[in-house]
Amino acid sequence: MSINLYFVRHGQTYLNKYHRIQGVADTTLTEKGIDDAINAGKRLSKIKFDQAYSSDSPRAIKTGQIILRENPADIKEPTIETAFREENFGYFEGNDDANSWHMIGGPYGKNTFNDIIAEFTIEGSKDMIANADPYHDAENNDQFWKRLQPGIDKVIANAKDGDNILVASHGTLIRSMVSKYDKSINVAQSTLNGSVTKFVWDGSKMSVAYFNNVTDEI
Repeated sequence: MSINLYFVRHGQTYLNKYHRIQGVADTTLTEKGIDDAINAGKRLSKIKFDQAYSSDSPRAIKTGQIILRENPADIKEPTIETAFREENFGYFEGNDDANSWHMIGGPYGKNTFNDIIAEFTIEGSKDMIANADPYHDAENNDQFWKRLQPGIDKVIANAKDGDNILVASHGTLIRSMVSKYDKSINVAQSTLNGSVTKFVWDGSKMSVAYFNNVTDEI
């Protein structure tokens, strides 16, 4: 059995452009963000999707719609799956990213999100963010996976052998999945807008075929 899951990070948004933290917060795609999605769709156009999903964030829905316009599949709209929404950064949502990462990681000598991940793992970063949130709204790692795993399980349960599945989702979520399924891959690098990460389910385990791909070799 083999099921191919193509996770695409949404195109650039205005919060991305302004270097603001964006999890459950949302802004529309920029002109570049629309191009990110179009380019992802063109690169994926040789793969006919049997199913398509997106998170419930408008930036991911729009990205999924644009990708599907470029695809030979008859699917026009992604199915909304709330499990695939981005990590909830709580109090830090919408804040300047440099200031926020300095506040969270600075006491440990780590001043960027990637530095925090490199030192404490992406799983540990979630717990650090949750602990630093004065309102206690940010997801810790356990809460994040309790929300995400049922969505992954549902997509796999609804798939048939050989299916190609599109999931328009988010950067930290994709990095978190890569970290879970392949510890040899360095996820302390930013997931690019419009990049493709491919997972393969063989009936018993998930593997990562590639991560953060913006080339035509898909």
